[in-house]
Amino acid sequence: MCQNIVHAAVRLEDTIKERGHNCMHEMVYANRELSWLKFNERVLEEAARKDVPLAERLSFLSIYQSNLDEFFRVRVGTHVDQMHSDQEIRDNKTNMTSAEQIQCIFAAVHRLNTRKDEIFTELMMELEDAGVRVVDFHTIDEEESRHLEGFFDREVAPLLSPIVVDKRQPFPFLRNQEIYAAAVLKKPSKKKERVGIVACSSSALPRLVQVSERPNTYMLSEELILHFISKIFSNYEIKAKSLLRVSRNADIDADALYDEDLDYREFMSGLMKKRRRLAPIRLEMSRDLDKRIVKLLCKHLETEEYAVFKNNTPLDLSYLFMLQNTLRGNSELFYPHRSPRQPASIQRQIPVLDQVRESDKLLSYPYESIKPFLTMLHEAANDPKVVSIKMTLYRVAKDSQVVEALCEAAENGKDVLVLVELKARFDEENNIEWSRRLEEAGCTVIYGLNGYKVHSKLCLITRMGESGQPEYYTQIGTGNYNEKTARLYTDYSVLTHDQEIGRNAAQVFQALAMGETLKKSGPLLVAPHCLQNRVLEMIDEQIALAKRGEEAYIGVKINSLTDKKIIDALMAASQAGVKIEMVVRGICCLLPGVPGKTENIRIVSIVGRFLEHSRIYIFGTGKQRKIYIASADFMTRNTLRRVEVAAPIRDEALQEEILSAFDVMLRDNCQAWNLCSDGVYRRNRNDQPKLNAQETFFQQAYDREQKAAAKK
Repeated sequence: MCQNIVHAAVRLEDTIKERGHNCMHEMVYANRELSWLKFNERVLEEAARKDVPLAERLSFLSIYQSNLDEFFRVRVGTHVDQMHSDQEIRDNKTNMTSAEQIQCIFAAVHRLNTRKDEIFTELMMELEDAGVRVVDFHTIDEEESRHLEGFFDREVAPLLSPIVVDKRQPFPFLRNQEIYAAAVLKKPSKKKERVGIVACSSSALPRLVQVSERPNTYMLSEELILHFISKIFSNYEIKAKSLLRVSRNADIDADALYDEDLDYREFMSGLMKKRRRLAPIRLEMSRDLDKRIVKLLCKHLETEEYAVFKNNTPLDLSYLFMLQNTLRGNSELFYPHRSPRQPASIQRQIPVLDQVRESDKLLSYPYESIKPFLTMLHEAANDPKVVSIKMTLYRVAKDSQVVEALCEAAENGKDVLVLVELKARFDEENNIEWSRRLEEAGCTVIYGLNGYKVHSKLCLITRMGESGQPEYYTQIGTGNYNEKTARLYTDYSVLTHDQEIGRNAAQVFQALAMGETLKKSGPLLVAPHCLQNRVLEMIDEQIALAKRGEEAYIGVKINSLTDKKIIDALMAASQAGVKIEMVVRGICCLLPGVPGKTENIRIVSIVGRFLEHSRIYIFGTGKQRKIYIASADFMTRNTLRRVEVAAPIRDEALQEEILSAFDVMLRDNCQAWNLCSDGVYRRNRNDQPKLNAQETFFQQAYDREQKAAAKK
């Protein structure tokens, strides 16, 4: 079955390439879904690198799988829905139908899973060399086997609830991404076979079971259950058995279901319950089962046979993070310790608000700490002259200090307006709880807009100045107000006293409070109406310069590039002679270096210790240069279907800091991959001294902090 899918997809890829050649001399577009899979492949390859410490390679392998799980639930789920639509929907860049995309996706995943199996086997061997073993019943001795059988009888069997599927007992609901043991059962005196199902997930049952008194030797609990499944179904002969794991569609369009007469927060709570029961889109198995049984399982689950994947690795790799804890005593198996530093531009003894009044401040996470921003929020919460704080929240930490500061401000009598985006996918429940906490503290909470997600990272503090007039302190970021991800994601955050920017931010909040979007904007670029068009205008400006024979340049750092209007504008800029350099971490639907089309475009992807998340837009050179940091990628969903904000960096010193960082990323020859004109990513290798951009930025942050401390 896998071979047939792969061969069919190869034929389809050839057809698509030919279709593209008929449209133009060279292919310049890449499919969004297949491009994302190439990004996840780069994550997977980090798990294979010998120069990455073993414990960190375990993380990359687990992240690869969790990424893929979400991809199936969201992106594949979307295409499954579109396949059942009356309208034929095609990708606007490669002209592929949803059915064609799913065919290519499944073939690519089968290939990637083969590579994943190879890497997993190698990692387990290295883990054993480090003193940690994960075993099965083929690799343990009789004494360990007896110990495990006793453990199963005493501790595991009483927790299980087996089901035999028959006319009286329908096939059970398999919860999303939980593991089940399944067996083909037969009574000795009867011909008919039945299916037995046992849920392996229980909060009372550890995922890793200690095999014996020997330290650091474990067995996965689901393998223990599967091995002793004959004890569970003792009245039957076990004809075959396997572990199962189902991924369910999570692609719920909240806006399409929204009813204005309902309480929005309660509506979203109900939506989360519905998501847990949505249709299966993938079935993973740990063992081969007879085709007849696979067909039966697919019938019960109402899924297609091509959506069945046989895995040679455990079905859920999240336990690899647990194994990391057993290695903590060996620091060589982890990255060297790094912690966010105090920004050299901000002094601890002076109020942050006062320092921002003097000059703009730029925080660079995770190299610099988020604490100065948190300090500024707490200062505002307790400053008698501060009259209001307004903020957009998309994803926040479980124990959010940001929310606590906002609650503190409201309890101190400040006017606090918070837009909590309840449609932040997979963070809805967390945001629902925080919205309740904010309301209880006296904050005014609004829940986004009908038809648009609010993805901006915008905070506005209004304070009465010395002249008795209100003054604005504005923060605009590329990442969420989340203290945890601020230590894991690379992001920028600018703090400014620029009153023009502050007034523009106030207009954004005024529109949001009225359930509207900003139709016209000032210095800020504000989607959905005032970002894509402004970006296109600035691209056109560079095209005009190039046509006059003047120096023209575009530099962009984003997570994803899918917006066809922007892609086509960049292509036109390349053809006009504009030099374009891009750092695109994930999806990239534009192929660079295609003669006559994109030969002036270079695209780099950086995948490393920290998740590249910051967005930078650079247009022009010299005194005419414009630099922005933004919450928006160049994706249509960001530019036209979300509220996003990009902020100009006007301070010359901060501009130079960003330009210098962008140059370092382009020169990275340790973690960077070059996207080539054939659509293949190849590691950026050259004869220059080794340069790891992320390590360089951290070292710079340490050096700046030490230099600032030496001046005191």
